[in-house]
Amino acid sequence: MSYGFLDIAVTPSVRAAQAAMGADHLWSDFAGHRAFDRFTAHEAAFIAERDSFYMATISETGWPYVQHRGGPRGFLRQIDDRTLAFADYRGNRQYISLGNLAANDRACLFLMDYAHRARLKIYARVETVALDADPELTARVTVPDYKAKLERIFRLRLEAFDWNCPQHITPRFTEPEVAEAVHPLRERLAGLEAENAELRRRLAAVSERP
Repeated sequence: MSYGFLDIAVTPSVRAAQAAMGADHLWSDFAGHRAFDRFTAHEAAFIAERDSFYMATISETGWPYVQHRGGPRGFLRQIDDRTLAFADYRGNRQYISLGNLAANDRACLFLMDYAHRARLKIYARVETVALDADPELTARVTVPDYKAKLERIFRLRLEAFDWNCPQHITPRFTEPEVAEAVHPLRERLAGLEAENAELRRRLAAVSERP
């Protein structure tokens, strides 16, 4: 039975580690369907809500590098059911991920939803696209009014993805999520303040009567 993500992740040394920990039977006898090689509407909705993700690449010397990528919500675009893309904006100009991908186009992405304790992990091959090489793609991934210098596009071809369990994910919330959660409380507080002000006005009016 194909497992998709683990078909790539599980190497002989990983199998040896699983066997040493008594966990190899969990995966060798796995009977479910996990060959996730195309994004569904569920993944599309999840990806569209993300304002950041983590991307791991490997250098020629074998060292991994994990980079945090952030931007406006939805800056990681789904192009089709096997392709993602995002605009690469100028940062500290170290270009470590860019250099790593020039030597090895394989990458692993972790997309986190801390508020709902969800985690989507993706294996992909990454292609660097010049801004003028595909104007339609450039237009599609450009975020209007985002004040950053766009240098190139990264196009990601899906190899496999999987979802992780929520264990050990500590819930965290962004400012917009907190604002949305407390909005009913703010409205209620405003209503109570208005009601209180009206009661004080009436009390003052009664006190002023002869």
